[in-house]
Amino acid sequence: MSTRRALWEIPRAIQTPAPMLRAHRIPKATSSTRRCLSFTSTSSSHENPLGLPRNNQRIPPTMPRRGTGGPPQPRRIPHVKHVVCVSSGKGGVGKSTISANLAVALSLTHPSSSSPSEQLNKKPRVGLLDLDIFGPSVPKLMGLEGMGEPELTSYGGLIPMKNHGVSCMSMGFLLGNNAGEEEEKVVAWRGMMVMKATQQLLFDVDWRLGPLAPTASSPDEIDASNTPLDVLVIDMPPGTGDVALSLAQLVKVDAALVVTTPQQVALLDAKKGVSMFRKTNVPIAGLVLNMSHFVSPDTGKSFELFGKSTAVEQYTERQGLDILARVPLQPQLSAGGDDGIPATLRETLPTFESGTADSADSVGQQQPNHIRAAFLDLADKIWSRLAK
Repeated sequence: MSTRRALWEIPRAIQTPAPMLRAHRIPKATSSTRRCLSFTSTSSSHENPLGLPRNNQRIPPTMPRRGTGGPPQPRRIPHVKHVVCVSSGKGGVGKSTISANLAVALSLTHPSSSSPSEQLNKKPRVGLLDLDIFGPSVPKLMGLEGMGEPELTSYGGLIPMKNHGVSCMSMGFLLGNNAGEEEEKVVAWRGMMVMKATQQLLFDVDWRLGPLAPTASSPDEIDASNTPLDVLVIDMPPGTGDVALSLAQLVKVDAALVVTTPQQVALLDAKKGVSMFRKTNVPIAGLVLNMSHFVSPDTGKSFELFGKSTAVEQYTERQGLDILARVPLQPQLSAGGDDGIPATLRETLPTFESGTADSADSVGQQQPNHIRAAFLDLADKIWSRLAK
């Protein structure tokens, strides 16, 4: 039985987006462009693991063969002004949650260089790219789970899905998993296919906004009024493997964030991420300290449940880095991810009586959203850095 799944095999109910999402998505191309994902490694799929149409006119940079010269020169992602990547040395520190909430916060704030009139008339265009090939979580975090596969432009570019004001692309969209399915579809790829899929996600997504984008026969025919993204947040997989190295070598990154928690075991791996970025000449904006403290809803007093952050503070001081944000440990942050509604969107948060997300709807009392405040402050710092 074939392991390939074509676009036309998806049930019609899954192909049609919900009304809330329909208004945010670019109309699909009129030509019959189809995609066929390879779930396992085959000789014919190494150059095109995402199964994009062969008439795709975008040619991503290729990694040099052994002995043929140095690494490729990093370049800009098409139709993206700035790139901010979010990384972590290890999994489980909340990197993807940080990425999703940062993208939302950036869409709610404004570049430092914007005039007051621009801030009133134009909101920044923000994208979120999930580069975790084997464990994508952006569809769940952004409320886009079970929406089916992304549509294609007539020249083979992937069209992002959009929710909460953020354009999103993820490997999770391409697997065709339906909401509620017990058995998740997975890919079984070796390093070469992972690197090629990374290149396709980086350079074969059309981040433009405009009615001509899906119907033009080539990228050169796109109308000049189509605006690029102001910033693209890239959620990297944990560690310093193939994907992280490919991103650093292929893409001109404007700022990198390294996520850690107060524990020294998390800091050990965060140091490796800092070292990799410095060796690949990627500018580091600073560290994000997740789960740094818990704020009591009754007294407003902070408690460092995972210990003091002294080790992180000493390390950043030695390295000349800043701790850009201290994200509090609040159950509403993870509950927002489970619900597909990032906590940064909420002005206030319900008070949890039992400490579980299930009690949120039954409690009428609200508390200040310290999560939102932390991410909006982080977004302001990122905009200021990008303006330099």
